[in-house]
Order: sequence, then structure tokens, then C-alpha cells
Amino acid sequence: MSYWENGTFKRTELLIGSTMMDKLSDTRVIIFGVGGVGSWCAESLVRTGIKRLTIVDSDKVAETNINRQLMATTKTIGRLKVDVLKERLLEINPDAEITAIAGVYSEETSGSFDIGSYNYVIDAIDSLKHKVHLIRTATRTKARLFSSMGAALKIDPTRIKVAEFWKVQGCPLAAALRRKMKQGEKPARKFQCVYSDELLENKGLLYENDESKNSEVARQENPSVKASINGTLAHITAIFGFALAGLVIKDICKE
Repeated sequence: MSYWENGTFKRTELLIGSTMMDKLSDTRVIIFGVGGVGSWCAESLVRTGIKRLTIVDSDKVAETNINRQLMATTKTIGRLKVDVLKERLLEINPDAEITAIAGVYSEETSGSFDIGSYNYVIDAIDSLKHKVHLIRTATRTKARLFSSMGAALKIDPTRIKVAEFWKVQGCPLAAALRRKMKQGEKPARKFQCVYSDELLENKGLLYENDESKNSEVARQENPSVKASINGTLAHITAIFGFALAGLVIKDICKE
């Protein structure tokens, strides 16, 4: 009996058919960054039927992650995000092949990930420098790349869109990435991004023990600018993550 013939995936199989379920089972996906966007993407992929998934992130769960990251709860604070997420994904599908890597993608570590061996690469990392390198590297392989732009400072779900990288409008992160790309090597081929053109301002006070990552865009564009921490909401990061997962599933099913 195929893995999808049990009750767990019958609603998925009912929609896309047994042939596509087998394709989902054979597809290899790697997600770089399993925070507010990547964690929801991983969950959606596994719930749909993706079995062979690699998740990459070096961070531990912090209290300030609880408002938007799937695996962040009061009970998981201090644990590695990839370990907690792997446990959850295996509870959804015990037969899934989940590889959890507690590490950072960078120019120095890129070779260790063998990106070309994957069918799909999901970019959900925050660092502008590492994001640029990942995009350049992934687009030189046969893997299909989907990338998340900035999900912070947004509240309106109706303004979340998908567009080819060079056509993304109104996103400061995308603009910063394009400036970096124009200064050096451009992506080897086109790729789609999830983004929103909404940009709000922080209104609250920064929590003194906030362990969130600082804004890479501000630091990369102007080193003299003080790094900032921006407000983010769960429904926005989740929709970004679900949209990325949807792009993968849609691409598999169109073949």
C-alpha cells in the first residue's frame, strides 16, 4: 500500500490524484530558514504529502518567536528550531524523511548543502548577504527556486502577491537585493517571489530582552544606520509560507 492510501492524505489524493501523490513522495525540497515564514512552509508541504524535506536553521526558539513561528511555544523556548519542527513534522507523517540541519547558509558553507541534488529550494532566510549568495547559487542549478521577500511591518493579507523577482514592487528587501545583484553576478535564471507592497511603521516599544534578528537590509545598505527589529504578525508570515508551499505543489502538479 502506498503511503498516501491511508486516511491522512486521502483528501489530497482526491484532489490531485494518485500519480501526483507519488510525485510528491519522490520530490526533494530544502528550506533555508524555518522562522516565521519557513516553518509554515514546511508544515504545509508535509501535510500535503512531501516526504523528503531538509530544513536548515541555526537559531533556537526565543520567547519573541511565539507570536508568529509554528514550533515556538512556551515549552520549546531554548531548543533548536529545526529539532522542534522535525518532531512536529514527524508527528504529522511518521514516514517522512526529515533532515534537520542546525546551521547557517553562507558562501563558506554553501558547498555542504549540495543544492543541485534537490528539486526545489525555498529561500526564507533573513540575511541579505546570504540571501544574495543563495539566489545566485540556486539559480545555477536545476533546482527550482522560490524566495520570500520581507514579511515584517505588514498587516493586510490581501496585499500579499507572487511575482518574478525583477518585477516585485514596493518591497524594500527586494529593492536591496536587486541593487546587490546589479553590482555583481545576476541570477542565472528567473525565479518567483512572495512579497507584499505594504510597509507600516513600528508603533510599540522594543522589548528589552528581544532576541529577534536585526534588520540586515539596514546594515547592508548603510553600516552607520542602527539595526532595527520590526514588528511581525503570524497571519502574514503564515500566508507567505503557505504561498511558497503552494508554488511548489502547483509546479509539481502542472508537470
